[in-house]
Amino acid sequence: MIAKICRKYRPEQTEGTLEVFNEDTGELEFTCKTLELPWLDNETGISCIPEGHYDVIPRTSKKYKNHLHILDVPERSYILIHPANFVGSDNPRTGHSDLRGCIAVGSKFGDLNSDGIPEILNSKNTFKHLMDVAPEGFILEVTQ
Repeated sequence: MIAKICRKYRPEQTEGTLEVFNEDTGELEFTCKTLELPWLDNETGISCIPEGHYDVIPRTSKKYKNHLHILDVPERSYILIHPANFVGSDNPRTGHSDLRGCIAVGSKFGDLNSDGIPEILNSKNTFKHLMDVAPEGFILEVTQ
């Protein structure tokens, strides 16, 4: 599978659209929205990852269960694609953003906590669908 995230940078966060294509036919297999931290010069824990090409593989951990691992991100490690909602705004339950550099997927954006900053919605179901479409991972191109 081949995938592409086309981003729109904002001060609080980075919104995007992920498209996953069949490598053999070129047909679009899956699309969803993405949400990341803002671009802050690739600083660990506070910035989205740089634009570029990355291998993405499935991985499992105690904390995130099944997720996708983005490999060889310059100056960074353990950048994941996983379910999350609050990015660039504080999760009312935890008091902080759900991400520290990873990418959240969802079906659309909405303002869950009425702070004027969009969150990503339907993240768990969207992530499950992505894993169903690309269980072996994909090659990812991240662009503006």
